[in-house]
Amino acid sequence: MQYGVSLQSYNTLGFEATAQALAEADSLLSLRRILAAGHHRFRRIIPLGGGSNVVMKPCIEGLVVRYTGRRIWQESVNEHEALWHVEAGVNWQALVEETTRGGWWGLENLALIPGSVGAAPIQNIGAYGTEIGDRIENVHVMHIADGRYEILDRTQCDFGYRHSIFKAALAGRVMIVRVVLRLGLEGKPRIDYGDLARRLSGTPGPSDIATAVADIRREKLPDPHVLGNAGSFFKNPVVPPEQAERLMTQWPGLPVWKTAQGTKLAAGWLIDQCGWKGYCDKNVGVHRQQALVLVHYGDASVNDLLEMAGRIGDSVEARFGVTLEMEPGIIGR
Repeated sequence: MQYGVSLQSYNTLGFEATAQALAEADSLLSLRRILAAGHHRFRRIIPLGGGSNVVMKPCIEGLVVRYTGRRIWQESVNEHEALWHVEAGVNWQALVEETTRGGWWGLENLALIPGSVGAAPIQNIGAYGTEIGDRIENVHVMHIADGRYEILDRTQCDFGYRHSIFKAALAGRVMIVRVVLRLGLEGKPRIDYGDLARRLSGTPGPSDIATAVADIRREKLPDPHVLGNAGSFFKNPVVPPEQAERLMTQWPGLPVWKTAQGTKLAAGWLIDQCGWKGYCDKNVGVHRQQALVLVHYGDASVNDLLEMAGRIGDSVEARFGVTLEMEPGIIGR
């Protein structure tokens, strides 16, 4: 356990933040011991994954805990399917590369999403028509309050668009330690999105698709190791179909997708139409190629970023009557 630790390197936005204490566990036994000790010494215990979907404020009171276990193993279901048991500390892109190179279908459309495996179910990460919740068999967690171990199946996880029980009823109450994914050696390519369709033809395999997705993301999105960012800063808003129809009549170029919950609007397009793409002030800004991504150029205040995000949301609501919701969580004060 370390005290007074800088977390600048633990968040991809790269803001300076200091944790009262930080502890890392690479096994269930060490995690349970850390949690037990933490309850005696600190008022709060804060779970942290890869730091790619979080906005850190300067002062983080309490004990920040990271689970760093990186074991991976397979459990055969039949000759075409297997359950992949993946500990939370595994890098997400490393897992995508390992599975797709081996010919396993399921994660190929989710290539190059930053973060760890343990963070993936929290946001129900998704891209190009695929969400991780579609492939999750169950999620293993440890309760922060008492060290209790629990296995939640897919239905219990309550997956939705950028949503899960880990962002709602269990937010801050459990640490994800293992994710079990059902993957197959047989699959149907999901390449009906414009960028992918233009790059791929014939019958691409999972590795081909993962490579194409990664190439597209590298071209359009900033590398957080080079330019601080947390990926998509806002969710694509979902509105009732009748509201979407009105907006499409007024704004014919508005990209929309029909979902079971309503009509999803392209938040990046809405932000771009308000003139924010490429905006920069006080060393924070909006990426010049993707208006959904807010960036930190260095030595800025996190409050400047949050203030800019608020102004972006206000301008979108004033122009389109649509409310934007932040995707990353905020910790600290």
